[in-house]
Amino acid sequence: MSGEKTEKATPHKRREARKKGQIAKSSEVSSSLTLLLCFSFLLIGGKNLIEGCMNIYRHCFQEYLLWNISISSTQLLFNQLLWDVTKLIAPIFAVVLAAGLIANFAQVGFIFNLGSLKINFDKINPLKGAQNLFSLRSVVELIKSILKIVITSSIAGLMIWNQKNELFLLGEKNIWDSSRLIGSLLIQIGIVVSSCLFVLAVADYLYQRFDYEKKLRMSKQEIKDEHKKMEGDPVIKGKRRAKQRQLAMNRMIQEVPKADVVITNPTHFAVAIRYDFDTMDAPEVIAKGKDHIALKIKEIAKEHKIMTVENRPLARTLFAAVEIGEPIPEEMFNAIGEILAYVYYQEGRYKGMMA
Repeated sequence: MSGEKTEKATPHKRREARKKGQIAKSSEVSSSLTLLLCFSFLLIGGKNLIEGCMNIYRHCFQEYLLWNISISSTQLLFNQLLWDVTKLIAPIFAVVLAAGLIANFAQVGFIFNLGSLKINFDKINPLKGAQNLFSLRSVVELIKSILKIVITSSIAGLMIWNQKNELFLLGEKNIWDSSRLIGSLLIQIGIVVSSCLFVLAVADYLYQRFDYEKKLRMSKQEIKDEHKKMEGDPVIKGKRRAKQRQLAMNRMIQEVPKADVVITNPTHFAVAIRYDFDTMDAPEVIAKGKDHIALKIKEIAKEHKIMTVENRPLARTLFAAVEIGEPIPEEMFNAIGEILAYVYYQEGRYKGMMA
């Protein structure tokens, strides 16, 4: 039972699969969205596109044909035509690019994988190809292709049939009216068909997502093995210890403002002492540090007007012998008591002191 892949993939396996380029993605989404946006653009800006083409046509016959042929005029003509055509087709290219980016980002987010550029000889293996030919995925792709053909051709045929009366009268119309009717019908068919294709593409993406999740499933034993591997990874352990040290230091630094006195080396060690006569049996070390941490403790003490007392032997002994949150040992009572008495006297506070 432990070998059955019944569990969802762990975040680590998902990251590894993503690095290898294994993602849930449907190419149909990008192509159908591109078609839909292009036909929508033609519906909105088709008139401007036709006018632009007509302007180029007029300039060719009314202006460019009257030019004297020379190297400079030919170069100027080429540059002018190139600029005019670029202005016409640039919005279409922008729509295609935007559609591709939106479709891919919506499915997989931002991903850059060089592994997909490597040569995969399995793709040209005849045996592998034969297996894929009779796989469930191939059956799904076949059904999907048949569905697209049937649905799109049915929709296009129905829309043309509804306009049959207008189409039969094309011979009686002038070229502009005929072109307008055919262009309008083509754009309508394109929008409806691409919308249907987009719906099918979304359904295909959901299937690809389901198939992807199914392939990523793990057995309980695989999860256990991965957990052991992650726990034994020196890099992971190092990062975890560093994070724990950082959290512990942050908590310790937050306790410094509660101290009664900070005993220093004066530069290498700093130990913060707190004593509450009503609740504590003995003074406690609430923070300690060496070098840059000691400097940080002294800065916070200065900021909160906590007295700093220099006592090199005592600071070294406290740093080495007493952990954070522990009371000071009995043999240090007299030394700490004298320092606390001095601090209380200087600050004008009166507290009971230890004997």
